[in-house]
Amino acid sequence: MNTILKKAVLPYCKGCGHDLVARNTAAALEQMGTDPLDVIVVTDIGCHGIIDGCLNTHTVHGLHGRSVAIGAGMAMGLDGQAKKIIVFIGDGGSTIGLQHILEAARLNLDMTVVVHNNMLYGMTGGQTSGLTPCGFRTTTSSEGNPWTGYDLCALAHTSGAALTSRVTGMGQISGQLREAFETPGFSLVEVIEICPSYGVRLNPGKKLRQIIEESGRLPGRWVNNREPFLIKQGEKTGNLLEELEAIKVDHKSPPGKPVSIVVSGSAGEGIQLAAGIMATAAVRSGCHVTQKGSYPVTVGVGFSTAEVIISPRPVIFHGIDIPDVVVVTSGDGLAHCKRRIKAMKRGTVFADTSLELPETGAAVVRQDFRSAGIRSACLFALFRMSADTGIISLGTLHRTVLESRLSPKVPVDKIMEMVKG
Repeated sequence: MNTILKKAVLPYCKGCGHDLVARNTAAALEQMGTDPLDVIVVTDIGCHGIIDGCLNTHTVHGLHGRSVAIGAGMAMGLDGQAKKIIVFIGDGGSTIGLQHILEAARLNLDMTVVVHNNMLYGMTGGQTSGLTPCGFRTTTSSEGNPWTGYDLCALAHTSGAALTSRVTGMGQISGQLREAFETPGFSLVEVIEICPSYGVRLNPGKKLRQIIEESGRLPGRWVNNREPFLIKQGEKTGNLLEELEAIKVDHKSPPGKPVSIVVSGSAGEGIQLAAGIMATAAVRSGCHVTQKGSYPVTVGVGFSTAEVIISPRPVIFHGIDIPDVVVVTSGDGLAHCKRRIKAMKRGTVFADTSLELPETGAAVVRQDFRSAGIRSACLFALFRMSADTGIISLGTLHRTVLESRLSPKVPVDKIMEMVKG
């Protein structure tokens, strides 16, 4: 366990530069005397990523192009701890996730990105990538790539990386890797390789050094003298959740089984606020509750729908297909939940008298909810639902409204009289 690699034979094609990178990474870390458990290697999707099972370090296998983002999160979370974060990524992943690389370089996060640049997508069939040099042949550019690939090192350097280097994937490169690992802040090492399965076969007679010279992406080393990211630079606020006051349980009167409720109306008419009042009242009653809101991107126009599940036990899945109860107060809301109303075989629909409902197997309760005012219609309907179903006690719902920021804005006492009348 004192070595970085746990296997002598690595699972790469014969002659693949990924083998060279893995072995030189291990050599560099061992030269530094680094404990394997002080190293976190994040890998991306691609041939290089199968190194995970060959390492004695901590390993995380990321999504395609997202390994740098994962490493960045670790760099922020492990601030001040003696851990070395190394991201292995291919030329495909590095262009798919290019913005992650630039942001990590801009912030100068304490991590090293090692790009396995074999100039094509090796795992999926040898296709052209964003780093494929002009003229290099791939399975999707049989006459040679007509475009010039990104200069990844130039992009990382100008974004603010502490150290950027490009090396040829041949021979001994542990020294360049060690320098990157020992550099405080963000470092990137681009290792130019050639894929033995596709690159060699599709570009016969071309040597790696010749390809590098023709591409204009020559080996080099670029430095920015700047301080690495400090976590205090990102401290803009405290934990907002800690500022929330916990809802206290007044009494326990949960329903005997979970009840799913869809509340739907028009945007700007307080649908989400009213549903939140109901959800809060349910928590005060000792229930488990989930609330989910849906509305168009425009937010201020169209429908607004809230889905609330009130349960005597924890809610594992908060989705609602066919609800037990629907509360609908406007045409926008009806249009959005009409399908679910039609699908109901039981339960209850509480609808404003202005609405023409579709055929449904649910019982229907109609009232002129909008007579309480358009911003109070949904709350009025929920009071009616509470009085008729007993899912939440009317008294608890009333107290919750009185203690909320809605209280001065809605005629809650008038609503109580209308419900009781």
